[in-house]
Amino acid sequence: MKVPIEVVAIDCLMVRLFEVIDQANMPWMLAAVARLREHFASTLIDLVPSYTTLMVHYDLTQLNPNQARELIHAALTDLAPDPHANGTHHVLPVWYDPSVGPELSLLAKRSGLSVREVIACHSQREYQVFALGFAPGFAFMGLVEEIIAAPRLNTPRKRVAAGSVGIAERQTAAYPVVSPGGWNLIGRTPSLLFDRQREGYSLMQPGDSVSFASIDHAEFIRLGGDDTPLTGQA
Repeated sequence: MKVPIEVVAIDCLMVRLFEVIDQANMPWMLAAVARLREHFASTLIDLVPSYTTLMVHYDLTQLNPNQARELIHAALTDLAPDPHANGTHHVLPVWYDPSVGPELSLLAKRSGLSVREVIACHSQREYQVFALGFAPGFAFMGLVEEIIAAPRLNTPRKRVAAGSVGIAERQTAAYPVVSPGGWNLIGRTPSLLFDRQREGYSLMQPGDSVSFASIDHAEFIRLGGDDTPLTGQA
């Protein structure tokens, strides 16, 4: 598999595996991750997969850039997905409500659907975790139905509550920690998405799949959810 390799930093190379975002990419991405870990062994510092690219951070004291490129090409030769390599499936309970999802009604209006139909559209689909980034444990997932896709807010919020579930374009995600954010918020999950006591810290990893399960307010509170309202651009 001959792929373009771009320089990111003196000790980082970006492998461009694909040109377009597609759920079918992930088995190939996971196979590439496994092969690169095997070939780089102790010289590897980190691998960061994304929708179409894979960043390789290597130890410059053990490899020079040309050697790193050679290892990448060797690792990707005759690459094929492993049919037995399946990620973990997660079910995240979500309380869909305008008090914690201020854009829920807006998405309904934009799409021509009822609020109930927007919730069903979002929760009745299985999503692929493509990448982690932006904040610790923040999993970029896709792809949502086009009818409920929406651009990011023109003005990001200064504070988004942990657990907030949102949509940006055809991506969906749940904020693992309190942070700024510009996604369209439609609900909140009580699930602990980032935990320093957990191996790997993040609940979800690239290659995992996720389903959202609609729950009522009582169940949300029973599961430890914080129902403090979030409105407007606060």
